[in-house]
Amino acid sequence: MSAKRVLIVDDAVVMRMMIKGILNKNGYEVVGEAQNGLEAVEKYRALTPDLVTMDMVMPEMDGIAAVKQIVAGDPNARIIMCTSMGQQALVVEAIQAGAKSFITKPFQPPKILETIQKVLA
Repeated sequence: MSAKRVLIVDDAVVMRMMIKGILNKNGYEVVGEAQNGLEAVEKYRALTPDLVTMDMVMPEMDGIAAVKQIVAGDPNARIIMCTSMGQQALVVEAIQAGAKSFITKPFQPPKILETIQKVLA
């Protein structure tokens, strides 16, 4: 079985590196990274990953707008939102837009992996 392909979207390089490290260690293939929603939508179309980790608040296009655009093009898109504490209202909006689940910062690797496995199941 080939490794699941993941697109990481976050405007913070440090966050992308952290998520990438966790995924690489656990047998996932990070096929791309994006630093805003516009890039995320373009890269999703180009790479057709199995899963996306999507930051909420980013310049140019936020996570929710990006989710809407990705899901419009691919209703089966599997997107996990990365949220900070206190963004519950945004999480609800993202799930309504088509996101499948969410993880809360500061991230705990076991939680990230568990959420990813559930969404990919």
